[in-house]
Amino acid sequence: MRGLLFVLLCLALALPAAAQSTRIKDLVEVEGVRGNDLVGYGLVVGLNGTGDSLRNSPFTEEAMANLLERLGINVAGEQFRPQNVAAVLVTGVLPPFARAGGRIDITVSAIGDADSLLGGTLIMTPLNAADGEIYAVGQGSVIAGGAVAEGEAGATTQGVPTTGTIPGGARVERELDFDFTRMERLRLALRDPDFTTAVRIEEAVNGRFGRRIAQMLDSGTVEITVRNANARSPAHLVSQLENIEVSPQQRARVVVDQRSGTIVLGADVRISRVAVSQGNLTLRVQEQPMVVQPNPFARGDTIVVPRTNAAIEEEPGTGLALVESSVSLPEVIEGLNALGVTPRDMIDILKAIKAAGALHADFIVQ
Repeated sequence: MRGLLFVLLCLALALPAAAQSTRIKDLVEVEGVRGNDLVGYGLVVGLNGTGDSLRNSPFTEEAMANLLERLGINVAGEQFRPQNVAAVLVTGVLPPFARAGGRIDITVSAIGDADSLLGGTLIMTPLNAADGEIYAVGQGSVIAGGAVAEGEAGATTQGVPTTGTIPGGARVERELDFDFTRMERLRLALRDPDFTTAVRIEEAVNGRFGRRIAQMLDSGTVEITVRNANARSPAHLVSQLENIEVSPQQRARVVVDQRSGTIVLGADVRISRVAVSQGNLTLRVQEQPMVVQPNPFARGDTIVVPRTNAAIEEEPGTGLALVESSVSLPEVIEGLNALGVTPRDMIDILKAIKAAGALHADFIVQ
């Protein structure tokens, strides 16, 4: 625990928040420049007996029959029970400015009771966007990340063999109707809205161009007037904006994970004057049964008499540790470390300090 706190202390001392600069491209999204989610329903064939059991997945049989019928093969009324076919959902993201003929990566996930998609091939699958239009078509060999080992006594699975990917497995068939060159105003949407960060972006952009082309609209939006920048196109303007560096600000946060005992404190965390005491009670119960026998030649039975020793021990208290007003993160860590508490005890202490109103930060429990 002391090693973990020492690492956090060193990081806090070596990386002061106010001195860090970040490119605008790492802080914002440009309005209109985003990906679009795609989804489709398809079939994976060529599995080695690890496909859907058609009794439990009738939709797989129906989809396979429809596919064969489109290919000119009529299987209506036949006993059609293949075991090497699996119904899947195919997902992907159409990147911004994707052009017809380009390729995108797709993910294939089984929706039936297939055991594995290893070695399978996705058959031509249309991918639709939220508007219901087809924007890409996927097909190709599935690369699954798991493995299955089977024997007569059972099977062992490592990873998730029912999910796989196809790099470059979908071809773009339809382009988005979006003309970026006609944009007269660009809006920069902050990923973490903050008034101070938005003002700094506005000042940095205006300072770089030497005139007022940027205006903060709210904590999450900075608007850029394209014509005032005298740029050849909005794309050229964005290329100049995204490499400007600013020093972002964010709310102070304390994030704890109760399952693993992980504690992460932001550099701007402050604690008001407060006293902290930490101690533990240890309950010890020990069973020492005693065997009692009758005297020689006496009438009686040998019996076991229970005997319990119970004691409650309190570990030596650390007393009250005084934390002065508005201390910094390194001082907070050093003070908690001086108490010799475990990470889980430290979580309880931080909760109590927050409840007392002395922890000035967002307390996030995961």
